[in-house]
Amino acid sequence: MDAEDQKTELSEKLDSLDIDELKDLRKTVDRAIASYETRKRQEAISAAEQAAREHGFKLVDLLGNGKAGRGRKTDAGSTGGAVKYVNPDNPEQTWSGRGRRPQWINEALDSGRTLEDLAA
Repeated sequence: MDAEDQKTELSEKLDSLDIDELKDLRKTVDRAIASYETRKRQEAISAAEQAAREHGFKLVDLLGNGKAGRGRKTDAGSTGGAVKYVNPDNPEQTWSGRGRRPQWINEALDSGRTLEDLAA
């Protein structure tokens, strides 16, 4: 039986199903597609990990934080840019000068300090 005959036979079988059977079939096909994509993704990850090992690396080391491509950093402590200002009362609090001012900056300015006083 060639591919065209198989398509014709499948089409005839589908035409004989009622709506509930077709919906069940669609769910089954959707699950099969998701399973296929998951398997292929895992195969690709495994191949990439193997290639990294062959070159003496771990895949996570090559990808940095484990995500490829561009995007916003989500690492804890990420400031979104170079530190320009530091809280003299708590050096762990920093600000890049971008985005909304942190509360500690506003409090320092209200108490008479300037941004230059807080410069890193």
